[in-house]
Amino acid sequence: MQVPTSIVVLNLFVIVLICVNSVQCEKEKPSKDELKNQKLPPCAACKLFTNSFKKGLEKTSRGKFEGGDSAWEEDKLRSYAKSEIRLVEIQENLCKDIENGEIQCHTLAEELENLIEEWWFKHQDTYSDIYDYICIEKTQRCCPKDHYGPSCKPCPGYPDRICNNNGKCKGAGTRKGSGECLCDRGYLGDTCSECASGYYESYKDERTLLCSACHAACDGPCRGAGPKDCEKCASGWQMIEDKGCFDIDECLKSDEICPGNQFCVNKEGGHSCLACDRACNGCTGDGPDMCVGCAEGYHKKENLCINSDLLGRKKQENLARYLTYFGLCVATCIILQRNVYAAGVIGLLVAVYISVSEYMIANSNVQDTTANMDILGPALIGA
Repeated sequence: MQVPTSIVVLNLFVIVLICVNSVQCEKEKPSKDELKNQKLPPCAACKLFTNSFKKGLEKTSRGKFEGGDSAWEEDKLRSYAKSEIRLVEIQENLCKDIENGEIQCHTLAEELENLIEEWWFKHQDTYSDIYDYICIEKTQRCCPKDHYGPSCKPCPGYPDRICNNNGKCKGAGTRKGSGECLCDRGYLGDTCSECASGYYESYKDERTLLCSACHAACDGPCRGAGPKDCEKCASGWQMIEDKGCFDIDECLKSDEICPGNQFCVNKEGGHSCLACDRACNGCTGDGPDMCVGCAEGYHKKENLCINSDLLGRKKQENLARYLTYFGLCVATCIILQRNVYAAGVIGLLVAVYISVSEYMIANSNVQDTTANMDILGPALIGA
């Protein structure tokens, strides 16, 4: 079987396009060296470094001195938990689990070595978290939680109502940022204490404000959840006094809205134009039974546009089928002359086959049974 040239060309085009996209994605994906050399902001780099140190603490949390009398060693040389041996083990594996900014992490480990040892031997009891001691207190690369800027000012609403719990403080936890509230969707104001346009107050008390979206029928502010609470209707809706916004059925003017061989489907606030069935020349809905007129090559039959060539194809199919039946009957007669019993059995099977075939065709939607009369000729059909 010969494959059409257009299909071959299309497949080649798809393969080339996939290859080009794959090469482009590989180029856009950063290499391991680029990830290692990535530079992070001061606070983010310090947090990454201290998180690596904390992972080392977890891995060595059950370690003991090797060999000798462990009880004596822990008593005389201090416990393993705060021993120099444990610190060395942690430092040897620092930054090895990091992909982004590994080089920067190793640089920090060298710069902060003295501070690490100072915290390890002197300040673990005072500062349980190494991040607080190194990143916030000593190097001043970061701020405490919900604080921002060079002097670590508290964010609006600190401590338990940051931006009214409806937004985020810009720069929180770092020495940068303005401390402004970046409000969640649906909220606005300096401290996110108001509802944005298109939202309404669905709940409010002394500590909580909840803003919910207006109905799709509303254009701008509203007083509640339904279309009757809109102050102004959106496109595709019309205001009816005391009832609110109602959907406009654009499909009432279907010919103007959807010109050509299309039909209109109304939906809330708008409409869609969909293509008519290929059998139609204008339609009121989907399918060959919804045609206003039939397209070229089709004709109307019982309110259904069907392919005009269908009857011709059926005529050929019916003729071939009847010739098959005739051939089976002739073969049975030939066998009858030689073996009556065999011919009887074969004749019975042929009769069953023809009966079942005709029954299935008569009760199938695949073929219009009225077309079976086409072999008799147009004159007899019209009689």
